[in-house]
Amino acid sequence: MALVTSAAPLLSQAPAVSVRVVVTVVHDAAPVDVALVRLAGLSVRTDSAGRALVLVPPGIHRLTVSRIGYAPFTTLLELRAGRDTALTVALQAAGTELEGIVVQATRSERRIEDEPLRVEVLAAEEVEEKVQMTPGDITMMLNESSGLRVAVTSPSLGGASVRVQGMRGRYTQILADGLPLFGGQTGGLGLLQIPPVDLGGVEVIKGVASSLYGGSAMGGVINLIARRPGTEPVLDVLLNQTTLGGSDAVLYASRRPNNRLGWTLLAGAHRQARANPDGDTWTDVPAYRRAVVRPRLFWTGETGASLMVTAGTTLEEREGGTMPGRLAPDGAPYPEELTTRRYDAGLVSRVPLGALVASFRGSASLQSHHHTFGPQTERDRHITWFSEATLTRLTERASYVGGVALQQERYRAQDVDSFDFVFSTPGLFVQWTGPIGARSTATASARLDRHTAYGNQLTYRMSLLRPLSDVVSARLAFGSGYFAPTPFTEETEVVGLSQVEYAIDRAERALNATIDLTGTAGRVEWIGTAFWTRVTDAVVTSGPFFPAENGGGTLTLSNGGSPGHTYGVELLARIPIAGARLTASYTGVATDELLTPDHQAGMVLVWESERRGRVGLEAYYVGRQRLFDPYRTHSVPNVHLGVLIERRFGPARVWLNGENLLGFRQTTYAPLVRPTPGLGGRWTTDVWGPLEGRTFNVGLRL
Repeated sequence: MALVTSAAPLLSQAPAVSVRVVVTVVHDAAPVDVALVRLAGLSVRTDSAGRALVLVPPGIHRLTVSRIGYAPFTTLLELRAGRDTALTVALQAAGTELEGIVVQATRSERRIEDEPLRVEVLAAEEVEEKVQMTPGDITMMLNESSGLRVAVTSPSLGGASVRVQGMRGRYTQILADGLPLFGGQTGGLGLLQIPPVDLGGVEVIKGVASSLYGGSAMGGVINLIARRPGTEPVLDVLLNQTTLGGSDAVLYASRRPNNRLGWTLLAGAHRQARANPDGDTWTDVPAYRRAVVRPRLFWTGETGASLMVTAGTTLEEREGGTMPGRLAPDGAPYPEELTTRRYDAGLVSRVPLGALVASFRGSASLQSHHHTFGPQTERDRHITWFSEATLTRLTERASYVGGVALQQERYRAQDVDSFDFVFSTPGLFVQWTGPIGARSTATASARLDRHTAYGNQLTYRMSLLRPLSDVVSARLAFGSGYFAPTPFTEETEVVGLSQVEYAIDRAERALNATIDLTGTAGRVEWIGTAFWTRVTDAVVTSGPFFPAENGGGTLTLSNGGSPGHTYGVELLARIPIAGARLTASYTGVATDELLTPDHQAGMVLVWESERRGRVGLEAYYVGRQRLFDPYRTHSVPNVHLGVLIERRFGPARVWLNGENLLGFRQTTYAPLVRPTPGLGGRWTTDVWGPLEGRTFNVGLRL
């Protein structure tokens, strides 16, 4: 994007107190009509010659130029009395990363390209591609995003968590339209119970985000954005079948009866047969049966007020552990079963009040579990209440946000003593976003939480956006965060709580710094990131992490971790190639954490025709991971290849998708089952690679 400015006297009858500004908008030297020019609170459309005339008072004002199909342009102008100005703005065709998207997760009401806090957005097109690969959950959609890794936490039941830039998965907060509908700390099975069919996009904030979302977001935030109903009614029916015995049937409907009211409905039924590709005694792919229903209601008022109301139900049964008729190494069967019932409801409202915007979010979720670990049964109930009210003041140069929040976590275990808790956390937060100097924009946020178990927690985050040239900009960020521990960690999810001692008395704390460079080179978009995180008072398990010589015993959780450092780099490039688009990514991480690849790289090439369909090719490399394992100290680097072929026939889509075409399996290199049980009675090793091997799925969408 280029901006050419010339100051010259213009023939004008404008009042002396105003400055006459003529903006000419072009693309490839051709005028761009009906582009929206915003300056000093005024909005004007360009004419057929690409020109717009605005009369504004002297001073420093933000100029924005936008039009559908082009990347928006923003800059600051210093206008002096008696000196009229003419300038030309050259717009570039919109790219995937630089669309005019207003980010929800930061509360600043700013477009993504103007936001000093780095936010990555997965657009609806990217979400739709992943729907055809795994229509029952969001794991693949997140695992193939730069800087994110979905790590399996419970091999027997398939639980997983999202690690952001090498941080533990429990530090990542997953939200739905800003609401913790899946609980304050999303469990390892939460990812597997979220279908992506009704998602319109995903926002990802990497690094500490406690100043925005409190003690569950020390590692980052993943905000799932719901699809909004359009002007035309929509009815989607999706059927999918995999070669491993998985089946999906999903219905999505939306309608907007008038300009103010709309609704959507998601209903899905999903099942998976138990699978054991390596033929040993243990289940590699757990069986499950799941039903999901989620209606949403949307209302928009004439003054810009809006309301979204949602409710959801998830019912699931899972089975894993030893295969039917097979035994663990001690000569006894070890079945694992989990019954989940989750019910939730929430609302998001927004009311403009002149220069102010009032917002409210509130939700409640109830989860009950009936978990079987071999001979042990554990039943529990987890309730999360959440409410937040904010007031935002928008001016020409800055935005100011102030708010209050209250979140309560209630946990009750029926079969295990000493783990029940009620955590209430009221909080106050403030945020400012505005210019610093003539070219830079900054965001500063701070939050004070009063946790009933861990006391006062003060966190902050500061971010700076500065253009380095017409095509390159830099973002710098530094902040602190905290995490309010509970008994639920990656380790206890595998063994339950009956063999756990709880000795946690402090919150975990983190410092984080990032540097981002974003730019374009011709039609290529690229992003480079360097990050560093330091965690103190980390919760760890007692003794070696499931050593081979340990024959069981109690697992103790305590704040025994010495300061841990995680640092690395991310690279991302989007390249249009002859009607196709190529996305290349790389993440390198150095950390003391287990199960974190030192190198990850990926390439995705997609060719698409609106009428005919699409073809997608992908290749991913996963480097070595450090392990504490009775069989290996490090994992085996591996490459995964995938292909997606979709054909469209009018309103119907038919596809064939293949994953892990090289057939890589972890159990080819080491058994999944330990020779003796580890701490807490654990029978399985950690999962560092795919267990299912080569898989295909075919689907139909109407």
